Amino acid sequence: MSELHKFLFDGLPVRGMVVRLTEAWTELLARRAGNTETGPYPGPVSELLGEMAAAAVLMQSNIKFNGALVLQVFGDGPVKLAVAEVQSDLSLRATASVVGELPAGARLPDMVNVGGGGRCAITLDPQDRLPGQQPYQGVVPLHGDHKEKLSRLSEVLQHYMLQSEQLDTTLVLAANDQVAAGLLIQRMPIKGEGNLAGGAGQADEDQIGHNEDYNRIATLAASLTREELLTLDVETILRRLFWEEKLLRFVPQQGESGPRFACSCSRTRVGNMLRSLGQDEVQSVLAERGNIEVGCEYCGQQYHFDAVDAAQLFTAPGQQPPVSSSVQ
Repeated sequence: MSELHKFLFDGLPVRGMVVRLTEAWTELLARRAGNTETGPYPGPVSELLGEMAAAAVLMQSNIKFNGALVLQVFGDGPVKLAVAEVQSDLSLRATASVVGELPAGARLPDMVNVGGGGRCAITLDPQDRLPGQQPYQGVVPLHGDHKEKLSRLSEVLQHYMLQSEQLDTTLVLAANDQVAAGLLIQRMPIKGEGNLAGGAGQADEDQIGHNEDYNRIATLAASLTREELLTLDVETILRRLFWEEKLLRFVPQQGESGPRFACSCSRTRVGNMLRSLGQDEVQSVLAERGNIEVGCEYCGQQYHFDAVDAAQLFTAPGQQPPVSSSVQ
């Protein structure tokens, strides 16, 4: 079961979280793989999306934002756009647009930042917008302070968090075809709650890189390997990394309160879209193709409508569907 674990280091200005996406992640991949037009994502794209999904859950949980957090990377490579979206209830979805061939073992620069124009954007879209209110968005390039290309998503997001919150952050991310996981360690703000939409004070800036407790814990966290993150349970990870530290644990978020896949597409919504086209247009498509297939552009789920299904769209409740000339 997908799970999110939060914890504090007792007496220290450091907090942490571990997320493991299992069935939420495999369902997302299965929908894409089941799409007969697109097929499954290439391996490197799947790994990137998994890391993005895990990171987006960690960031959404970190700021407790009432709305959608949307993490995007886009640029001039064969992956034009990759998106992970997490709602305040931790429901999530993700997608990517692949327009070219990927080299074997492609990494972030090969997929998105070939010519150096890649960007990472984080958007906070409030659930109940006030009149005239716009979503908050922050955008950073996919390179460091010295214009060097960043090869890992975790490096990009650490750079983003440092710029937006003025708080030291360590991220470890990994994904395969069964699990997408992440570990976040962050130095807590000296005053108030830091969040992606607000700046930090001078006191927080002065602490960057100088808090010995955070630096020690961050070094331990950074020693976690990809294989360990993907294969070990959360209890084992925390015990191996922080066995000398006193952790204050929160109740894990699982099931309905934890991370889970959810897409807003549905057969009913697709049916309403077809109904809006009109019966003549729908019958024209049926006559040409024999049936209608509509795929969700976000999750890849395909919805199939044959002649009988289409006739029912235009039949009032309680009436018998008319016999279509397409049905023998």
